[in-house]
Amino acid sequence: MKTIKGPAIFLAQFAGDDAPFNSLDSIAAWAANLGYKGVQLPSWDARLIDLKRAAESQTYCDEIKGTLAEHGLALTELSTHLQGQLVAVHPAYDEMFDGFAAPEVRGNPRARQAWAVEQLHFAARASRNLGLTDHGTFSGALAWPYVYPWPQRPAGLIDTAFDELARRWRPILDAFDEVGVNLCYEIHPGEDLHDGITFEMFLERVGHHPRCHILYDPSHFVLQQLDYRGFLDVYREHIQMFHVKDAEFTPSPRQGVYSGYQGWVGRAGRFRSLGDGQVDFKHIFSWMAANDYHGWAVLEWECCLKHPEAGAREGAAFIRDHIIEVTERAFDDFADGGADEAANRRLLGLD
Repeated sequence: MKTIKGPAIFLAQFAGDDAPFNSLDSIAAWAANLGYKGVQLPSWDARLIDLKRAAESQTYCDEIKGTLAEHGLALTELSTHLQGQLVAVHPAYDEMFDGFAAPEVRGNPRARQAWAVEQLHFAARASRNLGLTDHGTFSGALAWPYVYPWPQRPAGLIDTAFDELARRWRPILDAFDEVGVNLCYEIHPGEDLHDGITFEMFLERVGHHPRCHILYDPSHFVLQQLDYRGFLDVYREHIQMFHVKDAEFTPSPRQGVYSGYQGWVGRAGRFRSLGDGQVDFKHIFSWMAANDYHGWAVLEWECCLKHPEAGAREGAAFIRDHIIEVTERAFDDFADGGADEAANRRLLGLD
C-alpha cells in the first residue's frame, strides 16, 4: 500500500492580479504557509507559467521547480482544462468559449481548435521537462447539447460525435505517450466525457490508448447523482489524478438535477468547501490507501458560499487529516505463531 501524497492545491481559482496571487513565487509562499506540500498549475495563466517556454526550455522548467522548492513545494501536475475544452466545441457554444482562447484566434473556430491542439502538445513536452507523470484536462464536447433525448436524436448522431472526438484526441494522446505522461480527463458535466459510460465510449474509440485515463473528482458525480464510491472500483486502473472537492445535492418538490436554471446558491446541486458538503471522503481516502493510488490529493476550491481563502486554509488541514499513513505490517502480527508448508499440511490433515 502507498500513502497518498498531499495536501496539494490547484491554483486556477486563486491566481489573480493582486499579491500574493500574481506570481509563482508569491503564490507558492502563500500556499506553503497554509500547509500545502504541492501545487497544480493552470497552464493557461501566464502569471504562473509560460507554457510554450516550458515546452522548449529545460532551464526554465528547472527554474519553476526551483522556485517551488524554495518554499518546500512540489509541482504535482499541469492542467489544460481551458485548452482541452477547445479541442471540441459545438457551434452553439462558440461565442461563450471564445474567451478561453488566445485573442488572435477568437471568432475563428478552426484557428481556435488548431491553437488548442498546439497547446496540448506544448503541455505534453512541458510535463516531460518538469518530470511529471500525469496531466489533467477536459475532453471538450460535440454531443452535449443533445444529452437529453428530446427531440429524438437522429440515429447515429452520438456515434458520429464520439468518432470525431476520438479522431481529434488520438494524435494528442500519442504525443503524451511519446513523453511518458498520462492524459487524465476530468469527468465533468458539460463535457462529452461526463460519466463512466461516456468515458468507455471514448476509450474504445481511441483503441484503449495506454495514456487515456481519468481525473477523479467526486463533486461532479454528486451533482449528477452518480455512485462516486462504486466508480472507484469500476475504473480503478484509470484513476490517475484526484481533485478533492466537496458538493451537496438537496432536491426539493421544485427542482432536481437540472435545477431550473438557477444560480449556484439556488441550485439543488452545489459545490461546497471541503467538509461542508456530502462527499464521503473517509471512504475515498481509505480506498486510495488500499488500492495503491500513486498520486496527489489536490484541493480544487469551488464554493458558492465560502470565501476562497477560508476554503484554502481549511482545505489544507482537511486533506492532511484525511490522508492515511499506511501500515507496514498487519495489526495481528504480534500473534503470529509461525508456520511452514509441513505444518500447514498437518493442520489440514493432509499428512
